[in-house]
Amino acid sequence: MTLQRNTYRKMVEMDLLQRREGSAAVITLNRPDQRNALSPGLIAELSRALRDCLDDDAVRAVVLTGAGDRAFCAGMDLKAFASGSDSSGPESDNTHFTMFSRGEYPKPVIGAANATAVAGGFELLLNCDIVVASDKARFGIPEVKRGLFAAGGGTTLPGRIPLAIALELGLTGDLIDAERACALGLVNCVVPAGDVVGAALEFARRIGENGPLGVLATKKLMRVTLTEGVAAARAAQEAENSKVFKSEDALEGARAFAEGRAPQWKGR
Repeated sequence: MTLQRNTYRKMVEMDLLQRREGSAAVITLNRPDQRNALSPGLIAELSRALRDCLDDDAVRAVVLTGAGDRAFCAGMDLKAFASGSDSSGPESDNTHFTMFSRGEYPKPVIGAANATAVAGGFELLLNCDIVVASDKARFGIPEVKRGLFAAGGGTTLPGRIPLAIALELGLTGDLIDAERACALGLVNCVVPAGDVVGAALEFARRIGENGPLGVLATKKLMRVTLTEGVAAARAAQEAENSKVFKSEDALEGARAFAEGRAPQWKGR
């Protein structure tokens, strides 16, 4: 399926918007009045959007952001959870959302935190490969304040930051500002609120200039290193070596370098 360039795709009640910017797909959580909270319906639509991006060879990177200036995402829609009234329908397939939540989504995803991201919203960002944050954003996993725990990935924080800091965030439920999140390595850069999506798209542009097979292999092997260790990554690299180094793109990259021109990638 090919995404329509520079047009929004209507989802269920417009809870999610999708557009193309060059080789990047921009996905926007569009429930600003609910702080872009994750209802079952929104999760289903996000999963479908991620599937569409994966199926479209022209999409080289995905930018994930939220509508409005109140929140990137406030996590689970607690009102819907409490009432049990929200449903995504029996036909929903959340395979690609689950893939993303496990760090297994193949294409690069850049989080554009336009505002505060907490609970499941913060966990969405943890699963992004690069994160650009608004200088007004705050982050945290306050689930314990609601009698829950960060089941969407927040408890994996010790794999990213020192255990004492992870426990501080997880046990107190307190939030941190964007500058501290950046200092801890949880976000890549902090920019003025109005520049967040633009900065994320610049990352996407730079990624899109590179060989797609090399990009996919790099993300996969770095993720395997984080989750399974160096030995597993080295074993997985053998398969990637054959796929990437013997590809048409590898030869094209060498020729383009020798000829002083931009490469024309084919993804094979």
